[in-house]
Amino acid sequence: MTRPKGGYYKAELGEPHKFDPTFRGPVHQRGCTDVLCCVIFVIVILGYIVLGTVAWMHGDPRKVVYPTDSYGQFCGQQGTPNANKAILFYFNILQCANPTVLINLQCPTTQLCVSKCPDRFATYIDMQINYRRNKSYWEYYKQFCKPGFNYPDKPVSHVLRDEDCPPMIVPSRPFLQRCFPDFITRNGTLTVANQTIFKDGHGRIRSVVDLRDAANGITSLLDAKEVGIKIFEDYASSWFWILIGLVISMLVSLIFILLLRFTAGVLFWMVIFGVIAAVGYGIWHCYWEYSSLQGKPDSDITISDIGFQTDFRVYLQLSQTWLIFMISLAVIEAIIILVLIFVRNRVRIAIALLKEGSKAIGCIMTTLFYPIITFLLLALCIAYWAVTAVFLASSGDAVYKVMSTLPNCKYTNLTCDPETFSQSNVTKLCPGSQCTFAFYGGESLYHRYIFVLQLCNLLVFLWVVNFTIALGQCTLAGAFASYYWALRKPEDIPACPLASSFGRALRYHTGSLAFGALILSIVQFIRIILEYLDHKMKGAHNAFTRFLLCCLKCCFWCLERFIKFMNRNAYIMISIYGKNFCGSARDAFFLLMRNVMRVAVLDKVTDFLLFLGKLLISGSVGVLAFFFFTRQIPVIQEEVPSLNYYWVPLLTVIFGSYMIAHGFFNVYAMCVDTLFLCFLLDLEKNDGSVSRPYYMASSLRAILNKKNHKRPDEKKKGRNRRSSNQTKSTDM
Repeated sequence: MTRPKGGYYKAELGEPHKFDPTFRGPVHQRGCTDVLCCVIFVIVILGYIVLGTVAWMHGDPRKVVYPTDSYGQFCGQQGTPNANKAILFYFNILQCANPTVLINLQCPTTQLCVSKCPDRFATYIDMQINYRRNKSYWEYYKQFCKPGFNYPDKPVSHVLRDEDCPPMIVPSRPFLQRCFPDFITRNGTLTVANQTIFKDGHGRIRSVVDLRDAANGITSLLDAKEVGIKIFEDYASSWFWILIGLVISMLVSLIFILLLRFTAGVLFWMVIFGVIAAVGYGIWHCYWEYSSLQGKPDSDITISDIGFQTDFRVYLQLSQTWLIFMISLAVIEAIIILVLIFVRNRVRIAIALLKEGSKAIGCIMTTLFYPIITFLLLALCIAYWAVTAVFLASSGDAVYKVMSTLPNCKYTNLTCDPETFSQSNVTKLCPGSQCTFAFYGGESLYHRYIFVLQLCNLLVFLWVVNFTIALGQCTLAGAFASYYWALRKPEDIPACPLASSFGRALRYHTGSLAFGALILSIVQFIRIILEYLDHKMKGAHNAFTRFLLCCLKCCFWCLERFIKFMNRNAYIMISIYGKNFCGSARDAFFLLMRNVMRVAVLDKVTDFLLFLGKLLISGSVGVLAFFFFTRQIPVIQEEVPSLNYYWVPLLTVIFGSYMIAHGFFNVYAMCVDTLFLCFLLDLEKNDGSVSRPYYMASSLRAILNKKNHKRPDEKKKGRNRRSSNQTKSTDM
């Protein structure tokens, strides 16, 4: 039987060696899989577009961008009377310390759009006194009063009752487009405009501490803002050098992957023998300590005799402690050595696969840059989800609610009409209450289900994101499978393997990828809901409910990890066989279960080497960046920019280097996983005969004592070549 080039041998689970001469591995003659899920996915995407369009029609992001006054008007919106009034001013910020304050910086006091914040202490009473001799006092004060109010002689009690003007103003500065007191700490004392006390406009002297309590958290936020400005300045002056550091990390990551074919085994065995030597030294040290304590007074006391001691050094004076340490380390040493003896061949296979993965990436270098496509697609998904969420959140009309400083007001949080509120009984039953803007909403069907639409937005977002990741995994798996199933490498590798694999995945397996992504998205969606419930129930005293919630979170975390693992291997099988998702997941699962020890060893060896590589790359680039930004490299010392915090670019370079290495090594890990599954299939379905040769690398065949039998014509060519060489040597 003649074997077609690139042929393969297909088998069912119970028939590991059934020959299929029509298989070309990976399959190129494919059919569409999971068509129903593909149709549903397309319909959902179209519905998602419709949802975004409807949200865009009803929503107004200005409601999120601009602060809103008590009348539901935007501060700073162009084309409105508030165009030049971009800052929100609180009439009585002391009311913000009331426990009935709503979220989103909403206080039970009138809120007004102003062009600038107050820069001095003043009260309405003082203004009226000074107004009689100087009109400018009123001109300044009235800019913080309701628009159109111009009655400085109106009685103070009536002005405060009708909320025409604020009872007081304090020196403030804008933060998050809102006026907050200008706190400054001098010699450990909190001050506002160098004052520690002020008049509250009601005849009382108050401390600035009351203002701090009212604007709780604003002081730290303002300090954070100043730090943020300095950090921005550091980025502005060091971005070029940060970029150079990231480029260096990219080149080092690439070189590291390409060199793994030579260094994988050396790195692994060096670390393993280092661990064995370290544990051996620990055993010797424990024996030395144990011998030194022998014969010393009180050293033979047992641990149970002295009981529990907070000072651990007490136990180190006992010979029994060092004996326990020595026995424990000896057991650990024996376990490590025995494991290495029994799994040494599997470790050698894992290292050989790592080396082969480096060769595969060297042959298909374009795979290293595919994560850029995934990143761009994910950025598009995140942007669309965020914009849709903002438009949904800003849908509807202004909703006003009663806000009262009285804790027993039964009308608090009830909807109200600001135009008729002053004539209602609420002002009489709850003195000082206000009809204040609360949020945007409505009573229509659309507005009633905005929360449900937000949940749908989140679920579809997770689905699309997981589909994008699945598409990348299947594309890379198809490219690396093309490498493995090429009998002569790199001659038999098809042209443009990455582009061909991408086209196959999109054309034939969109439904299968969407199916796997949907399963994972549902689990992640449930986990998000559980996290939300856990956040809401932090103050709950029901121990059983908290325990049940914790168990559910743990179970779904494990389930998510398992589904990610199965999806990854299912996509590899899809890229090879072209089957549907369930069939591929089943085949991958049973294939891995038949080789569970190899899976465990390869997984741990790969994780260990890649983690070591990430630390090596980010650490080395980080050390170089540290010496550079701290001016410890004399050659380029003058090129270092002046920085407020040298750790800002340093941490950026370290984190960026780690993420770049992570991106490169994700491709490498996908390559190793793909080659591993192909290797297992190769072992089960081929026997090295002329019609069924092994496709694995010669290094793997040598480890397993496998070899391919040559065809008669190849043997004849080999004999002729040897005879020719012998003739030439005789002539010489």
